[in-house]
Amino acid sequence: MRIIIDAMGGDNAPGAIVAGAVRAARELDTELVLVGRGAEILQALEKQGIATLPKGMEVANAEDVVDMHDDPATVVRKRRDSSMVVGLRMLAEEKGDAFISAGSTGALLSAATLIVKRIPGIRRAAMAPVLPTAAGRCVLIDCGANAECTPEFLLQFACMGAFYAKRSLGMETPRVGLLNIGAEDTKGTELQREAHRLLQQLSERGTIRFIGNVEARDVPLGAADVVVADGFSGNILLKTMEGTAKFMSAQLKSIFMRNLLTKLSALFCRSGVQKLRRMMDYREVGGTPFLGITKPIIKAHGSSDELAIYNAVRQAADAVRGDLAAAIGENLEQITVPKELEHVE
Repeated sequence: MRIIIDAMGGDNAPGAIVAGAVRAARELDTELVLVGRGAEILQALEKQGIATLPKGMEVANAEDVVDMHDDPATVVRKRRDSSMVVGLRMLAEEKGDAFISAGSTGALLSAATLIVKRIPGIRRAAMAPVLPTAAGRCVLIDCGANAECTPEFLLQFACMGAFYAKRSLGMETPRVGLLNIGAEDTKGTELQREAHRLLQQLSERGTIRFIGNVEARDVPLGAADVVVADGFSGNILLKTMEGTAKFMSAQLKSIFMRNLLTKLSALFCRSGVQKLRRMMDYREVGGTPFLGITKPIIKAHGSSDELAIYNAVRQAADAVRGDLAAAIGENLEQITVPKELEHVE
């Protein structure tokens, strides 16, 4: 297995990217290709006291870098020699099995769609992060790739999310919920109401296990295993959960550091608090997969450090072994709105 990594993408590139890749090369059974400015990658290795590339690692030189302010629509044309575009081209040419980047989300999605291509029949690729919940984990799809959606998009997101939950998270019959402002099927805009109708009828056919609408407040409580949303709403939910986690972590620290007695109490609660922090730490997950693309692509957080990149490699390897793209392609007839379910005016 060969994982291609954009060594120049993200706030902490190339140092953190290289450090995470080195750890992954040593601990995970996979070959890694670092794409980027060769001289800077070697300098990053030297800072870690590494004179030569570790076994199973190689460097593919790419002198240009995609900037966070670049127009996603023009990246493939204007940044042909960038680490992101070169890496995706290598993936499309079968020179690797998966691709990881902590660079611009919009640029990565646009370039992946143009170079690696969507699975035939899939209208839009979607981002599907795994979130911690009181019941374990849930898949949120979409969380920012598609701000404007149609009911058909949401239907396809639901099916792809369910496939992902089954194959990668081991959920036999994942509960699929539609993010909405209320549990009643009459709630929401026309998009949510029409999507609810399609998902309900698809559930009656046995394609998915649709449980209806779920409110944002119930997502962290484990209301659903797959939460379907348009990218705008999903991104707000994701960022709200991230912000709440940071707020609660800061508050806990403030409470425990208040005086000697609370500091002593913290010692007894230390293992539980650390477990909670790990649960809410995005670095423990690795990144967010793009579902609907013909090959595994993982979008790592822009501020990814060594741990996040290491887990992104682990996540990419799991995606390759799960062969999710093939599963989606094989079940495409289930992911397309049947004629009899189309809206009738």
